[in-house]
Amino acid sequence: MSLLETINTDNLPKHLAIIMDGNGRWAKKRGMMRALGHENGSKAVRIAVETSARLGIENLTLYAFSTENWNRPKIEVETLMKLLINSLRSEFKTLHENNIRLNTIGNFEMLPDTVKKELSEAINKTKDNTRMTLTIALSYGSREEIIYAIKNISSKVKNNIISIDAIDESIINQHLYTQNLPDVDLLIRTSGEHRISNFLLWQIAYAELYFTDVLWPDFTEQHLYEAIISYQKRERRFGKTSEQIK
Repeated sequence: MSLLETINTDNLPKHLAIIMDGNGRWAKKRGMMRALGHENGSKAVRIAVETSARLGIENLTLYAFSTENWNRPKIEVETLMKLLINSLRSEFKTLHENNIRLNTIGNFEMLPDTVKKELSEAINKTKDNTRMTLTIALSYGSREEIIYAIKNISSKVKNNIISIDAIDESIINQHLYTQNLPDVDLLIRTSGEHRISNFLLWQIAYAELYFTDVLWPDFTEQHLYEAIISYQKRERRFGKTSEQIK
């Protein structure tokens, strides 16, 4: 029996998030420039998107570029931005034909104008698609997102738009970049690192975490199947006891 055949399609994560790590190390191991690692990583992105949509996962969020990544060498940042533009242009038709809606979260204003233009056009053209929502976290940092939400809510309290007593999880969710997305069910990180790296800190409160040593450019549909099978073997109690769940 293949791995795919062992997956229970009635117990898929509604929201899958992936920290795509290891492009640079993949290239270094082969004596290549880091840029080539990112280029090969884009192939793994295509595999993850197509496999998730085919399985029936409703929401896929990919950590593409963090707020901290702006501190990387200028040449690498420029390469990443060019690669993003090229990927948007080359993959747009496939996304649209497969009924996938493109979304983005992060500090949009920090992105180059060319990237903002390509993103805006792709997001607008796919806004009515319903099969899966693909969210790209770009110039994203969870702490910055939470600070933004606190400032926004505080301003509304100050102007009597929201009562301080009305602030709860729902209110906070409404002011996050991910306001239209459910909480993360499964978070995958590649490359052998065991940390969250400022990614969706609020949204992964009860997510199942899956770490793999596979470098991102080597991540295949079989690796994704393995992560989902691991997820399906776990008991998700959300603070309750096993007996209560049963």
